[in-house]
Amino acid sequence: MQNQNNQISLKRDIKLLPLIFYGLGNIIGAGIYVLIGEISAISGYFMPLSFLSACIVVLFTALSYAELSSRFPLSAGVAVYANKAFNNKSLSILIGLLVAFSGMFSAATIIHGFNGYLSVFIGLPEFLTSFLVLFTLCSIAVWGITESVKFVAFLTLIEALGLFIIIYVGFEYLPNSKVSLTDFIPPVEFNVYYSIIVGAFLAFFAFTGFEDMVNIAEEVKEPHKTMPAAIIAALLITTVLYMLIAFLSVSVIPPEILSKSPAPLADIYEKATGKEPVVLGLIGMLAVINGALIQIIMASRIFYGMSSQGWILKTFKKLNPRTQTPIFSTVIATLIIYAFTLWLQLVTLAELTSLFIFFVFTIVNISLIKIKLTMPATKETFCVPIWIPVISIILNLIMLSTQVIKFF
Repeated sequence: MQNQNNQISLKRDIKLLPLIFYGLGNIIGAGIYVLIGEISAISGYFMPLSFLSACIVVLFTALSYAELSSRFPLSAGVAVYANKAFNNKSLSILIGLLVAFSGMFSAATIIHGFNGYLSVFIGLPEFLTSFLVLFTLCSIAVWGITESVKFVAFLTLIEALGLFIIIYVGFEYLPNSKVSLTDFIPPVEFNVYYSIIVGAFLAFFAFTGFEDMVNIAEEVKEPHKTMPAAIIAALLITTVLYMLIAFLSVSVIPPEILSKSPAPLADIYEKATGKEPVVLGLIGMLAVINGALIQIIMASRIFYGMSSQGWILKTFKKLNPRTQTPIFSTVIATLIIYAFTLWLQLVTLAELTSLFIFFVFTIVNISLIKIKLTMPATKETFCVPIWIPVISIILNLIMLSTQVIKFF
């Protein structure tokens, strides 16, 4: 598409349902298939409560994102929101880079997860499989946004199928489980509740993804109403699935065993059915590929949006005339992800992602408060009460404090 000045612009072509699938693909693929074993190591049978705690924290910020994306449907969303609130270029650049790097940390985490599920079938050097997967995903991302989102929607259906399979076989296995409902009720002890919150910090990673949806707002039809509806729908669907999966996982496999699995959902399927986890292994690989593709798209759009605002090099905003995608930005984001994959371990990457995003979420909510107090909304804007971002800030700071305590 070209604007009135004959400059190439992003193609506004995404409707509500594909956008929901885009968000679901990122949220589901980025966490539940990869980290459920690590979370069980922290909070044990109380893992469902960790997921519930993470969901509550995420919900308030998701509502803030819904209003901001309705007010300002622009690429580089968070950086733009901060700039609208504080008109500080340096702060906006910092936030934009935090968001981009959190996405790239997330993608590197996901690639580690892919290698874990691949190990169900064959053992190959991680540096080789990571390179091949990222090269393929980069190629898809530069092909075109419509094609990329359709590919994401297809993989999201497969991801959801994998979760429904686990839910089905998990319920079938429950009569044979030695776990009772009382095992899921935590005693009134500080250490127990602290482990639940620490587990929630890592479980929070499994909910990330809705915030990336705002970075393709310039490619969404009627974004003032489509973006909020898609964000809320994706989060609610994900929450229901996660709570069921968390409960059934530790009902099938004890946490101390589940925590050692490189492909946890595949192992749950094998234990529940007594069959080889071929299907779940394949679905697990597709799930993590999906999440990585979305993070590549997100990071490239952040770079594009920041360049369009004049905050970073102009090269990052160049679009290919045929594909109308920022090829240079996409390639750079992919190379950075590959480097992170080689240098950092899975849990470290997940914790870094959560840490960066909690900082970003806090700034987003502060920005919304400032904007609501100084900039009246239009009749079309999706609005939330001002206490929503206030509560969200408090919850985000509580979650951040758990990580500070870990260092002492």
